[in-house]
Amino acid sequence: MHRATHTSVDGPQESSPGLELISVDADVRKSIEVLVVDDEHSLRESCASLLRTEGFAVTVCGRGDDALRLLKNRRFDIVLLDLYMSEVSGLELMGEAANANADALIIVMTGNPSVESSVTALRAGAWDYLPKPFSATHFEILMGRAAHAAMVARESRRAESSAASPSQSHSDHVRLYGQSAALRKVIDLATKVAPTDASVFITGESGTGKEVIAQYIHLHSRRSSRELVSVNCAAIPEALVESEMFGHVEGAFTGAVREKEGLLEVANGGTLFLDEVTELPLQTQAKLLRVLQDGVVRRVGSTKTDAVVNVRVIAATNRDPAEAIEDGSLRKDLHYRLRVVPINVPPLRERPEDIPVLSERFLMEFWGQHREPGSPPPTLSAAAMSALRHAPWAGNVRELRNVIEHLVVMVAPGSEVGPEDIVFIDEDASRPTGGAAFFGPALMGLAYHAARDQVLTKFEVDYLTHVVRSSGGNISDAARIAGVDRTTLYRLMEKHDIGRDSLVKASQTTDRSS
Repeated sequence: MHRATHTSVDGPQESSPGLELISVDADVRKSIEVLVVDDEHSLRESCASLLRTEGFAVTVCGRGDDALRLLKNRRFDIVLLDLYMSEVSGLELMGEAANANADALIIVMTGNPSVESSVTALRAGAWDYLPKPFSATHFEILMGRAAHAAMVARESRRAESSAASPSQSHSDHVRLYGQSAALRKVIDLATKVAPTDASVFITGESGTGKEVIAQYIHLHSRRSSRELVSVNCAAIPEALVESEMFGHVEGAFTGAVREKEGLLEVANGGTLFLDEVTELPLQTQAKLLRVLQDGVVRRVGSTKTDAVVNVRVIAATNRDPAEAIEDGSLRKDLHYRLRVVPINVPPLRERPEDIPVLSERFLMEFWGQHREPGSPPPTLSAAAMSALRHAPWAGNVRELRNVIEHLVVMVAPGSEVGPEDIVFIDEDASRPTGGAAFFGPALMGLAYHAARDQVLTKFEVDYLTHVVRSSGGNISDAARIAGVDRTTLYRLMEKHDIGRDSLVKASQTTDRSS
């Protein structure tokens, strides 16, 4: 191990002498038990010396069998071990360390680094991976991140022990609704990985609920008291993506009038959710990989290290990652780093058992949101539920949610909903549909959200026109027919520039002419 310049993707950079590499309180460091296991004497003692200088409680061991005995009898917060040792393998030691302390952070060192060995170690439960040789600076930064993670884990355990029902409090924030075997598999996997710091790579079609899975993992993790920062990588202009991710210093580019921290710094101590990660430019992917490896952030336009971050990353894409790697839109090394635990969310059409549960859930949610308190909600008939179950749902759960919201706005309180009441955006002659007058070739040529907006606008105008005319212009009666309060009705009429007097006059003119 040697002290050297830190080389980033932008070139060599001297380590900042003022940078606090281990950013936890000295008293906390004293309470963190570290075990260093390596059969190379000089490396083992160098690591131990640096750690003791920083105030950690350090135990060293040069033989795998001795380390095995130690792990069976003592709890260590951080275990630093060589992957390849005689007599006892590093993977066996990892298992024993996890059995002794489920929250132990295991850092694997090896002089034979490869993509395969790193993936094997990370999948086996390693918190991070350290290829030899490594600089003292790199080692100190990594141990600082580990110490911070150990501190966060302790805080979370204390918070959970003081809460009456921690698991219930998590569930109150984000719940995953469904009863299919496919969804249960996803939930079980998310539940298992949540308490760890392992990176998660979520795949699935648009609208399947990948962000909800990410929220569930974060809220069931030991980072739940910290921030979950969600980033839609496809929505950030390419010219601004590096500034958004890494921050910038004053004067870094035109318009950079003040220093700004990036999203990685905002998520420090918490979770960063990268949605549509394959849309990140390759140069940004390279810089992101470097930050994930050593925790060091250098802002755009900066000539020094600006921050050390400890972030858990959950990534998602609606593409096949193998295809994205093949066409060059996703770096293979970044994919390996992010895909410690892969989760695939199946499309809604492959789990029709979940449609009744989701439909009832959305029905009650939107009824409370759009209708007057106390008004009786509608019920879905067996025929209506059958229509929902057999729809193709190209837009998945998001599309189902929109269809149910439209339904809630349209039907009368306490009514029974039939298949004729359901408006599907994507009609198909092979299944029951409703509201055919809303659709036409021009509408079908629009993007989904534009088409949906047109349908909702036409419905609201036609419906409001009907209820106001039916009540003879009496807004109180019209609101009662619609099952909403007068304020809501006035707001909707103003939104669409519908005048009560003009509607009544038009209705009277029509009556006289007939």
